[in-house]
This record gives sequence, C-alpha cells and structure tokens, in this order.
Amino acid sequence: MSRIGNKPIEIPAGVDVTVDGSTVTVKGPKGTLTRTVHKNITVTKDGNVITVTRPNDEKMNRSLHGLTRTLVANMVEGVEKGFTKELEVNGVGYRAQKQGKELVLGVGYSHYVNIPEIDGITIDVPTPNKIVISGPDKQKVGQFAAEIREVRPPEPYKGKGIKYVDEYVRRKEGKAAKGGK
Repeated sequence: MSRIGNKPIEIPAGVDVTVDGSTVTVKGPKGTLTRTVHKNITVTKDGNVITVTRPNDEKMNRSLHGLTRTLVANMVEGVEKGFTKELEVNGVGYRAQKQGKELVLGVGYSHYVNIPEIDGITIDVPTPNKIVISGPDKQKVGQFAAEIREVRPPEPYKGKGIKYVDEYVRRKEGKAAKGGK
C-alpha cells in the first residue's frame, strides 16, 4: 500500500490544474508546468483535490504510484511558491557576478566561466560569494544548481570551491600534519 500515492493533493487558490488524459497541466502565479504521466497511472481532479490511482498492485504500478503523486504535488507547489537552491562560493579571489542574463564565475581558472540563464530559471547574486537559483520546476532548479556546482566542486583540504549552503564539506589533514621520521 502506497502511503504517499494515496494522499490527495490540495489545489491552493490561484492555481489552475487541467487533466487531459495522461497530460497534467498546472498554471499558477510563477508559471505553467506540463507533464505526461505513465499510461498505467490515472490522475483525476475532483473540485480542488487531485487524486492519483493505480490499476493493480504490480511492482511497476506500485513504484509509479508514489512517484507520480509526488511529481504532480511538486508541480502544484512550484507554480504557487517556486523552488530555490542556494550556492556558496568559497576561496580567496573566488567570486560570482551576474552580467545581463549570464552568471560569470571567477573560480581560480585562467578564464572566467560564463553560464547562460535558461528558460524557467532565475539566477540572483545577492553577494559576490552567494548564488540563488529559483524557478517553478524542482528538477530544473536542482539540475542547474548541480551544473553550476560542477564548475568547481569543493575540495577537502582547504574547502575552496562552489558548494550548496547546507552542504558539509568533510575536511582532510594535509601531509604536513602526518607524523614523519
């Protein structure tokens, strides 16, 4: 029995949900998201409640049930409130800035790294060492944040690099700290 899949999704005021066969469209103040669900899963809208059901208890349908419910719930939350990821730039001389629709990173390479803003994603740089990525699609926000982090991941010796604000970088001792001959 799927505990997550059986929970109904409440539709908040200001959000419009349309279910057309296997296509779910959610419109809200932050934007519009569309997703095609698997053919075995049924999504129904009744008043201001969305329910997700499965035809039987086969393993594939059980796994898709909770997944589909969570994806639709994230769409509803995304168009209402939006999702954000915060990144922190650590290191002497490391900094981030926004020029037009591009994020420019100076992270220790011989050149600046330019990352263009993609559709549905907003980049904000409140301080030179903080990057805020926001948008209605949770998957796009997380993927874009991961791509920015991959430019210079944090290293374990000095902690220099780009990391998530809530990420813990496990530090290592250098070779000088080891006892020698």
